[in-house]
Formats: sequence, C-alpha cells, structure tokens
Amino acid sequence: MNIPERISALRALMEERGYDVYMVPTDDFHQSEYVGDHFKVREYITGFTGSAGTAVFTKDEAGLWTDGRYFLQADQQLAGTGVKLYKMGEPGVPTVEEFIASALPEGGTLGFDGRVVAIEEGAALEEAVASKDAKINYSEDLVGEVWADRPALSEKPAFALGEEYTGESTESKLARVREAMKKAGADVHVIAALDDVCWITNLRGDDVDFFPLLLSYAVITMDEMKLYIDERKLNDDMKADLAKNNITIHPYNAIYEDIKNLDTASTVLVDPNRLNYALFNNIPGGTKVVQQVNPTIAMKAKKNDVEIRNIINAHKKDAVAMTKWMYWLKTNIGKIEITELSAAAKLETLRKEQEGYLWQSFEPICASAEHAAIVHYEPTPETDVPLTQNGLFLTDTGGGYLEGSTDISRTFAFGELTQQMKEDFTTVLQCNFNLAHAVFLEGTTGYNLDVLARMPAWRRGINFNHGTGHDVGYLMNIHEASCGFRCAIREKEQAPLMDGLVITDEPGIYIEGSHGVRTENELLVRKGPKNEYGQFLYFEPITYVPIDLDAIIPEMLTDQEREQLNEYHKKVYEIVAPHLSDEEREWLREYTRAI
Repeated sequence: MNIPERISALRALMEERGYDVYMVPTDDFHQSEYVGDHFKVREYITGFTGSAGTAVFTKDEAGLWTDGRYFLQADQQLAGTGVKLYKMGEPGVPTVEEFIASALPEGGTLGFDGRVVAIEEGAALEEAVASKDAKINYSEDLVGEVWADRPALSEKPAFALGEEYTGESTESKLARVREAMKKAGADVHVIAALDDVCWITNLRGDDVDFFPLLLSYAVITMDEMKLYIDERKLNDDMKADLAKNNITIHPYNAIYEDIKNLDTASTVLVDPNRLNYALFNNIPGGTKVVQQVNPTIAMKAKKNDVEIRNIINAHKKDAVAMTKWMYWLKTNIGKIEITELSAAAKLETLRKEQEGYLWQSFEPICASAEHAAIVHYEPTPETDVPLTQNGLFLTDTGGGYLEGSTDISRTFAFGELTQQMKEDFTTVLQCNFNLAHAVFLEGTTGYNLDVLARMPAWRRGINFNHGTGHDVGYLMNIHEASCGFRCAIREKEQAPLMDGLVITDEPGIYIEGSHGVRTENELLVRKGPKNEYGQFLYFEPITYVPIDLDAIIPEMLTDQEREQLNEYHKKVYEIVAPHLSDEEREWLREYTRAI
C-alpha cells in the first residue's frame, strides 16, 4: 500500500473501533529517540523518516508535527501523502495537544498505543481531552494492524563491556542507584529507558540501528533487580555475572503483568519522560509514586577517569579516519565520481581500519550543495547525487568504538565558493570557537552559554533552528538527556554542566536551495581554578580533525580567533600526523598551517 492507502486503512479501523482521533508518535516502548525497525510506525504511516515527529489522524485530516531540524525534509517527504506539516514552535502553529483538543467532538475518543507515549505526555493528553469530556483508549496499536509485513523484534545477541572500558562494576552502580532511591524515599525503581538499563548492567546490544542498545526493562528493589529481556540474547558468562549481583532474568513483556502485582505498601520511583504511559497505569491504585528524573541520567553523564581516557583514545582513532577521508575527498574530487553515498561508504571503510571499531554511531549525514540546507539530510539511493565540484559538502558522522562513540561535523570546500559561502563558513567557525573557549562557574547550564555560540550569527541577522549541542553517551546514545546547549528551554535538559561531561558544540548556517555549513567538535568539561567565587570550569575540545582552511576568510577573524584556530590545528597535526602516509602527512601540514 502507498501512504494514502495506509491512512485510509487506518481510518477504517478508527471508524470500526470508535476512535475520533488517533495519535502515532515516533517512540518505541522505551521512549528512545531512535528506534528499531519494528517500531518505525510513524514512518510507515506517513512516509516521514526523521527521528522526531508525531502524527495525528482524524476522520478527514492528517497532520505531522516535527522540529526545525526536519522542516525541509518533512516538506519533501509528505508531498502527495495527504499529511499536513505542522512546524513546531513556529508562530500560529498549534501544539499536538491543542490540535487534538480542537479536533475531538464532545464526548469523543482519542486513541494511541500507550506503550509508545511517555507518562508526562499522557498526562498532557488527559488534560487536552478533559475540555471535551472525551475519553482516552491507549490499548490498541492500530497502525500495527494495518502493517502486514511489519519487521519482528530484534533477536541480535548482547555483548558485555568489562571494567577496562566502563571503569565501574554493576555492583557499584546498583549501590549508587539504591542510595538515590533512598534519598527519593522509594524502595522500587521501574526503568524502561534502554541506555539506563545498559549502563547499570554494563551490557550492550544491537537492537537499534547504529545504537548499541538492548531491548529491556528493569525493576530495582533494595535487594534484587529484575531484568526483562529476551534471554536468548545473553550467553552463560553474562547470566553468571548478572546472577552475582542478584539480577534475575524475566521475559521481555512480562513486566506489564508483574507491575500490576507490586506491593501497594511500596513507594515506586519513575521518570515521567522515560517510562511509558501503559506501564505507569499498570501500577496498582493506592501505590505511592515518586516522579523524578532517573538518577542514572546524571550518573552516566559524568564520565569517570577510565571512560574519559577511553573516549579521548576513540576520538584520536576517529580523527585518523576522518583526516584520511578529508585527504581522499580533496585529492580525488573532479578526478573520479564521488557521490554522497560513495563518500559515506569510503569513510566507513577508513573507520573499519581502526582497532576497536564496531559500527557507525548514527546514520551518516553526507549532504552536497543544496542538500546541506536540510539540517538532518541522510542520502538514499533515490536522493544520492555526485558531490559538487564548486561548493560545500556538509558531513555529520560518527564512529562507535569499544572506547566510546564519536560525533563530528565537518563542512568541506571544493573548487570555487561564493563570497556568502565563505562568510557563512567563517561565521560558523566563530560560533563554534566562541562557545568552546568559554570559562564558567560550576552550576552554569547549557542554556546560560548557548548565546555565545549564536552571537556571531545573530550579529549577521542569521540563526540556526536547532540546539547547539547535546551530551554524548559512552557507547550508547549519541544524544544523552542530562543537558544541552539550547536557547529554547526544555524542562528535561536543565542539569548544570559538570566536570567529566562530554558535550557537542555544533552551530550551523543553512541557506535553502544553496548550501549548509555545520562545524562540530565534542567538548570535555574540565575543572579550572577554585577560589572565593567558586569552582570554575572550562571546555577541552576532544575532536582532532582539520577545519577546512579553503573556506575561511582570515580577515573576518579576530587576532584571538586566529590564534585559537592555529593552536587547534597544531594539536590536530601532533595527534594525527604520526598515523598517516608521507603524502597524507605533507597534505595535513598544509591544511593545519598557521594563518
């Protein structure tokens, strides 16, 4: 079936089951940002492939809500489907809840699969339908019934990380979680977020493309942890290690019934953004529930010394692959045909040469010319084009290594550039460095510093419609949830920056129909001086890849910015040059020269 036929089949089920409005979010059962093939329900019913978005269907309307990263992409992918794009945050655009409240008839019914909606979102929907004295039915996955050839749940095996990688045992992590439970006044903690379970158990999986996550839930008490997972994914050594920590194994979906049998005298800790609505509603009535952020979020955000050492090592390996790739692109453009997809494949080949490499840490963004104006453009066989020989090539890629994950954006210049392209490229560099060289007091949040990254662009009357940065997991989620650099406040990302945090710095400029620029380094938060004013912190860049001098206008840079760039490139050369061939090394010397 094509998209309009799928929507028609969904509406027939809505009519049959008595739904006036039906909502289809992006999430899986664990509120993951990126989901496995089995859970790509919103993509199936709308054709939109972005990582964020919510679809809503009535008897005669269909809408998709997504954020600024995906406006151009969604416009293109929704064409001809009958699904209207609602640009989140834009003036006059209703929220999902506002639209649902207006679309519901008095006494009507809103439907959705409660397993793919977070507690907090479910509460907002309850409030929305209350104005119409309407009902919610969260028990049916209607799109799943339409999707005849839906992929099965992943059955790929798990793998374990030793303490030489994690720097901390499961026993120690459980002790810290239980201490946090006590502080919250809870004796039961229900966890559905995949990265939180993986962090505690030191297990990883391959259940979500690019992300080493394991489909699982956990229920932690003061003397036991129940792990809900497909047991076939675990080998005997993993099971033995789990047993040592009194972690018992239970079928993946058994948690829904088990939660119904919780002791009503217990106090249950749940994260309203990271536990699904259906599971939450299975907690017995009368049970005391504490809703707060999972304590593991802050714990895994602050990397320990072993993790930091490994992460820096992973970035050094990745820098070798990226620099070799840049050399290959620069020396072959115009001589052989290079397309967006073949360029991405070449980078994957170079990363595979690095010891400890597993797979790409997310779907590579390789966007030539006007494709780069689509913030999160991912090439497909249908959209793949040769790289421009006169213009810009935006790339945002990453590698997953046993020592950690990388996330790096570089924009490369080929041939002749327009004056605007060079000005935009130089401005983005200024934005990046303005943030990277900040010094700030402990307790500062990413919201406090985001303006530093935007100011050079704002001075030119330009903005980028996405966050400036996100913290990065240790071989888990590339986007972690403790904090970020943003100017629009998100309630769940207000934790202060802390020593040991790894966070990205990725400003950009995007000109529709022409080009896009993004320059991204990962930053490690370090302790600076401590005095009567408090503890000062600063950033250490841990991405070691040249920034393309061919696109920079040196006269736009201040003396300080020029010195910062030269110092950065000096370090890049020192780290990367010993791992290159003679020809590559000589080329790198030129591309890291002082300007």
